[in-house]
Amino acid sequence: MKSETLTDAQLIARIKACDLCLPHLPDGVRPVFQFDPCARILVAAQAPGRRVHETGIPFNDPSGERLREWMGIGAEIFYDPKQLAILPMGFCFPGTGKSGDLPPRKECAPQWRQQLLDRLPNLQLILVIGQYAQAWHLQEKGSVTEIVSRWRDYCSQGQSPAVFPMPHPSPRNNIWLKRNPWFEAELVPELQKRVREIVASG
Repeated sequence: MKSETLTDAQLIARIKACDLCLPHLPDGVRPVFQFDPCARILVAAQAPGRRVHETGIPFNDPSGERLREWMGIGAEIFYDPKQLAILPMGFCFPGTGKSGDLPPRKECAPQWRQQLLDRLPNLQLILVIGQYAQAWHLQEKGSVTEIVSRWRDYCSQGQSPAVFPMPHPSPRNNIWLKRNPWFEAELVPELQKRVREIVASG
């Protein structure tokens, strides 16, 4: 299937009807993402959590509240698909393991994700959240801490789209944030500045 043979609406309908991973999803399929070809900011995350799976609204949980705080925007901008696309590495909730949610299903990204990315010509900023998204977008090996600590290398002025590697905003990462205060002291203000500029330019 080639993306150019489908309209945006047809592709979105195909994705929402996808059951490729059904045998591996204990809670069933429910692809959750946000897309419009006009979007200028991309949130590239991991996979929906249980609450997002239940509501069908991306980042409708404490992680989303923190992410919006980091970005310095409210829900009205965050949930405007013409402003912001949300494309996790896996579109469905993968289930819960012993130490939290399971990893995103590997089938999803090669089947659908690149097709949507190819339809985002106006991106100015990409938030690359967590190890799975960082492996895909940055194609680098290393811990989240190592990659995020080099954030200035990815979002230098003049680079478009600018890329901000970030930890997941989950409350499970509170210890990480305490151990790495530079993230909220240095990266977050720069991220908020870039987001303000993009939103204002629209």
